[in-house]
Amino acid sequence: MLKYINLILFIVSVIVAEVLELLVPDSPLHKSSRYPYFALLLLGILIVYLLRVAVNRVKTGSFNLYNAPLLTGVVTFLNILNLVTAKFAFLPTLYFPTLDAVFGTLVEDRELILKCIGYSMGILSSGVGGGLILGFFTGLGAGFNKKIAYWINPVIRILGPIPATAWIPIMLIIFPTSRSASAFIIGISVWFPVTVLTSSGISNVKNSYLEVAATLGSSELEKIFKVAVPAAMPSIFIGLFNGLCASFVALMTAEMIGAKYGMGWYVNWQKEMMCYANLYAGLIVIAVLFFIVITLLFKVRDKVLLWQKGVIKW
Repeated sequence: MLKYINLILFIVSVIVAEVLELLVPDSPLHKSSRYPYFALLLLGILIVYLLRVAVNRVKTGSFNLYNAPLLTGVVTFLNILNLVTAKFAFLPTLYFPTLDAVFGTLVEDRELILKCIGYSMGILSSGVGGGLILGFFTGLGAGFNKKIAYWINPVIRILGPIPATAWIPIMLIIFPTSRSASAFIIGISVWFPVTVLTSSGISNVKNSYLEVAATLGSSELEKIFKVAVPAAMPSIFIGLFNGLCASFVALMTAEMIGAKYGMGWYVNWQKEMMCYANLYAGLIVIAVLFFIVITLLFKVRDKVLLWQKGVIKW
């Protein structure tokens, strides 16, 4: 019975927000929006959620209303924020635009935003890919061979703790373009945690596993890639997760300093232009973008590490 109450509360919260948005006039201090984007967003959320509930009902024979209280809280918060900003202008209008203006930017400025997303994802993928490959092999070498570890570990200990963003002034001088410099900085931010945790994972593989593999006639490469690497995969994914989180910071910082496009550049440009509705829209895009990237990483992790599915949740 409680789950149905939660669904009713969610529907009521949307209706209340819609009524207040459409019937209560905006403060004259705010510029009127062309369309009621906030009202349309709420209606879209309600329709999508009800469709998902209906589809789940058909598939499982029962209603899954787990997210209803959370959505009720989100809608209530947005409703209060809309009243505080758009309807009564309790906050400075320059820095706190209406939700219609913020969500409207996502529609009206979509071409530039999509271009910036493509630019950012291109830099992120090349930097993360390079850092992951380099970090994997340096960690593999340091974890499996003491001679290699003798030379690599000092480099890791000295250069690794330095924040990747500290290299920006030097990289902008060394590399011909800001794009290549940004990709290299992101690669550094990924390389360190992947190297450390790959090395740690390889070093902690039980010798008995390798001895059994040798008894069965495995070569050195087979012992590395069929025994040691799979056993170290949990540590490698943790290193990649940490590296991705660090790469987001490096990407946004690098784009704010020297890029011509990208979401970091977009947010910084809108701040300089004093267009705070566009700035908030850019932050929303960044949050959604990085949430999707991390979610995809965990989907891959659950596929690769089937025996650990659900141990670390996102």
